[in-house]
Amino acid sequence: MLSTVATIVLILMSLSVLVCTIRAIIGPSMSDRLVALDTIGINLIGFTAILLLIQDTLAYAEVVLVLAILAFIGSVAIAKFIEGGVVLDRDRH
Repeated sequence: MLSTVATIVLILMSLSVLVCTIRAIIGPSMSDRLVALDTIGINLIGFTAILLLIQDTLAYAEVVLVLAILAFIGSVAIAKFIEGGVVLDRDRH
């Protein structure tokens, strides 16, 4: 029963990633693209966590943490770029 539900969830999450990819490509604004990329990151974290449950292992626990950190840092960097145009502020005297 769990494997059937997990398979259905993986299929739905794959469709969600596909829709978010389309939105990231043709999004009307940069903010829409940022939200789509952030949603793709969240879906990848969930996808990996579901695989972790299906395979009944902890081998992917570190992968989930790394994906979460990279998704957060990427979202912050892109949001800062959209807001000010510069990701890293360096004082050049």
